[in-house]
Amino acid sequence: MHTQEMALLTHDSLLLPEGRVEIRVIDPRYLSMIAEILKGHYSLVFGMSKANCELPCYEMATQCEIIDFNQLDDESLGIVLEGKQRVRVLSAAQRRDGVWISRVLRSHNWQQEPIYGEFELISAALEQFYEVNPDLFGLYENDVHLEDASWVSQRWLEVLPLYNQDKLRLLNQPNCHKTMNFVLELIKSHARDNQHS
Repeated sequence: MHTQEMALLTHDSLLLPEGRVEIRVIDPRYLSMIAEILKGHYSLVFGMSKANCELPCYEMATQCEIIDFNQLDDESLGIVLEGKQRVRVLSAAQRRDGVWISRVLRSHNWQQEPIYGEFELISAALEQFYEVNPDLFGLYENDVHLEDASWVSQRWLEVLPLYNQDKLRLLNQPNCHKTMNFVLELIKSHARDNQHS
């Protein structure tokens, strides 16, 4: 059981392997943490915030890389993170400067799988979702894998407005099948509701 120490960034949003998210960094503590990460002193793990708990985030988190950054109009830093590897956060401690350092254990990423049959609907719906959310789509710069069931399922989990425990229940599955069924049901019931209204 090989554990690693990683700098921990907590946020309201969920980031999964091959997903991308852009966040603003204003706090000087985190700006210096980003500098340490870019210099290779630490790897970065991104976790969904969890209030009033021993850990500052849910134990299911994602190791990620900073793939782009730029200065925003308000002098804050915009960074684009790309999820790489699922990890389990075993413990976390705050340094004097307030930055969290976590001890993590590598978890399994979902395997790539082809999308076929009626599940092609969730892929088409995701494509439509990106058309109406070009900012999100822009993060991927043509690096979109609508033919891969795992990729599509994880992108849906990142954007669907679900309770965190519901997302985690789906994430704790060994593969993307439950998520695919869940998203397909959502899309079908949405289509039924629209027919009746």
